[in-house]
Amino acid sequence: MLKVYLAGEIHTNWREEIIENCKKENLDIQFSSPVTDHPSSDDCGVEILGAEEKNFWKDRKGANINSIRTKKSIKDSDVVVVKFGENTNNGTQLLMQDTQLH
Repeated sequence: MLKVYLAGEIHTNWREEIIENCKKENLDIQFSSPVTDHPSSDDCGVEILGAEEKNFWKDRKGANINSIRTKKSIKDSDVVVVKFGENTNNGTQLLMQDTQLH
């Protein structure tokens, strides 16, 4: 089974399109991706590690948990696909993905 991580732009359904097309072709692929639901992604740190009075620490906890999850998912993947959105700074996106890969 090929393991594919779908990273990048989160404002369109490109992930679902890829997954559905691969299913139609009966390809043996396991997909993973970042959490694309903003509230769930933002709140994961305080849900796991406890509440914070200041948003800075709430955001920091969420970012750290998401970083751990992303690094693990990328490490476990055979292929990483990154889609850039029209409103995404491609340099920033590349830097973010490169940081996760190392």
